[in-house]
Amino acid sequence: MPKSNEILGAIDIGSNAIRLLIKYIEAYTDETEFKKAAYIRVPIRLGEDVFTQGKIEGEKKKLLSEAMQGFAHLLTAYKVDKYRACATSAMREAANGKEIIKCIKKASGIKVEIITGIEEAKLVYKAGEFDTFVDPDKNYVYMDVGGGSTEIIVYSDHKEISSKSFRLGTVRILSKGTDEKEMARFAAHLEQIGIRFKPAAIIGTGGNINKVHKLLKKKIGEPVRTGELKTLYYKLASLSFTERMEKAGLNSYRADVILSALGLFYKAAVSAGVPEVIVPKVGLVDGIIRQLYETER
Repeated sequence: MPKSNEILGAIDIGSNAIRLLIKYIEAYTDETEFKKAAYIRVPIRLGEDVFTQGKIEGEKKKLLSEAMQGFAHLLTAYKVDKYRACATSAMREAANGKEIIKCIKKASGIKVEIITGIEEAKLVYKAGEFDTFVDPDKNYVYMDVGGGSTEIIVYSDHKEISSKSFRLGTVRILSKGTDEKEMARFAAHLEQIGIRFKPAAIIGTGGNINKVHKLLKKKIGEPVRTGELKTLYYKLASLSFTERMEKAGLNSYRADVILSALGLFYKAAVSAGVPEVIVPKVGLVDGIIRQLYETER
């Protein structure tokens, strides 16, 4: 029997989708177990409005409100002890972001925080438990690709050396809201990282790189080689949107954005001169849960 139990919740309001994760935390004498109770992903794509119109309106505003009310009911039904709700790139850039957050609070009772890209990346990294994947004597590039932004952090022995956020994301690229100069800055930054820190690999997070890992039939802990990213990119690019769903087994909300993510990871790997991408398969909601647990200790 565990010495203590608690139930924690996490909400991620992203540019591509919003997510709810609820976990049971069971603390034993010699270990603590995090058991998933519920996980829900709603592909609302707030970034489609924000990166083209500058704000969230109409149907997406309504769907977001409905989803957050549903999340609130689930937090209550699962008797969640504590939760945290974070909004990322799309809400950061939306001209009416603060207004939307007030509407969410009024409709659902959920308080939402808008966090920076770097804070988002640090939270995800916190969830990784990378000890089994990395060599403490080597440097690594941590890269999180979201719908609206991409975060790059250099780590050595789990200590942050440098960090930078770029306005590059899968939904932003798909919506043609990307500045070509930003892509050039991204590549130049990775090149400098490669020269200065000589990283052993990229640690990649985000729904798309998780899907890439699955498509390549990789085992847990098995990295994705840089050449495999290129091969898969051209394979998927040769297929139509419908064919990507039918032949590659991708959902409609993944079949369009996965090419942008593959392109970003491949460009980063080549620019930094790294041979592979390590995929721990964690996300912002996992990091929020871990952060909530640690702050209570």
